[in-house]
Amino acid sequence: MILAALVFYVVLQLAIAVWASRKIAGDVDYLVAGRRLGMFAVGISVFATWFGGETVMGASATIASEGIAGARAEPFGYAICLVLAALAVAGALRAKGYITLADFFRDRFGGRAEIAAACVSIPTSVIWAAAQLLALAALLATVAGLPVDITLMAVTGLVILYTLLGGLLASVVTDILQGAIVLVGLIILLFALVDHAGGPAAALASIQPEQLILIAPGESWLARLDAFAIPILGSIVAQELISRFLGSKTAKIAVRGGLLAGGLYLAVGFFPLAFGLIGAGAGFDASAGDLFLPNLAAELLPTALFVMFAGALFSAVLSTVDSALLAVSALTTENLYSRVRTKAGPREKLVAARVLTVVAGVCAYVVATQGDTIYGLVELASSLGSAGLLVSLLIGLHTRFGDEWSALAALASGLLAIWLGDWVFEIPGAFLFSILAALTGYALAALASLAVQRHSRT
Repeated sequence: MILAALVFYVVLQLAIAVWASRKIAGDVDYLVAGRRLGMFAVGISVFATWFGGETVMGASATIASEGIAGARAEPFGYAICLVLAALAVAGALRAKGYITLADFFRDRFGGRAEIAAACVSIPTSVIWAAAQLLALAALLATVAGLPVDITLMAVTGLVILYTLLGGLLASVVTDILQGAIVLVGLIILLFALVDHAGGPAAALASIQPEQLILIAPGESWLARLDAFAIPILGSIVAQELISRFLGSKTAKIAVRGGLLAGGLYLAVGFFPLAFGLIGAGAGFDASAGDLFLPNLAAELLPTALFVMFAGALFSAVLSTVDSALLAVSALTTENLYSRVRTKAGPREKLVAARVLTVVAGVCAYVVATQGDTIYGLVELASSLGSAGLLVSLLIGLHTRFGDEWSALAALASGLLAIWLGDWVFEIPGAFLFSILAALTGYALAALASLAVQRHSRT
């Protein structure tokens, strides 16, 4: 029955993708839904994209084993990120009519900065897609009783086909339909968990004091601040998020949709927190890793409700990984392929985007086979290379300070700093260090350029 229901959900997803494919005439339709999204579509889609496998499954599992210190970004960190993105970048980028974040780098800083920004952003989206593939594989493995490596291969093929057909429009429609079902499922599961624990009082009493410690043992204040900065600042420049803003009808709709998404995330993001804290205290196996929540739902819910919950969760995560693959496709097509094929029309770029979607899916699968946990991959994706993008975007979008060399210096400095700080020396606060390095690189290059200009005038 459960497998039959999942097959039904898959068929429904593909039907939506086929329907959306009929409305796709060029790369703009495929990558930013033809810029016809309203406020509720933007808000619900942004929320559903962020509320994916790393939140529902990854954060629940991490909190169950490590307490709230293991996933302190939930729900406040990512909710703040969405609100900041809406206020600081959504309206300004949409007003310019861009398709990707790298388009802004081209217009503001020049062609070399565009290529560099795309090359920095693409690996991040591949890693994020890999995290979602792991979430899908873990869910399917629990439902079907198959090894995760087999289900990982199967879901990768499904995701590639779904993304290939429907583009961003299919993803948005799926977000709206499945978001409501997932919310209902989360509410039912929470009631079932509390009842299993013996009622609200017993459920709260089962939470151990050490689970509520926000600071990990031996953690410095700098590492603590860094853990909050990664989700809040690192995700503002994610193409998956920005594509929703760029797909809105107007700049005002982009801002309002982003604020709506932040509010939704703040409200719904408490569910995984509760599952992790109460579930561990109620005796569910925290060592199950990313299978913790699917195992909990399978044991607590009647078969019919588990079918609905598993299917809706499957669809929600599928839509999230679809967004990551589209991000890779958009950046590669619009900012790399179009630089080579300068006369390519919308139809040619649409074909290129779909081919590159397949390539992105294969790359994400390879990363997923090497990944450790869903949440760990997401943290890596949020911090890898985002410092230079963030500094250049915020300064370049709101001031005229800096030029092409400033953006290039910020991107290079941010990458070098995160590599040295996180992987070579493993210092606390590596992400904050990379932001400081990117800011320093940007400022020094900008001041040097001003000095050269003044000297040339004299």
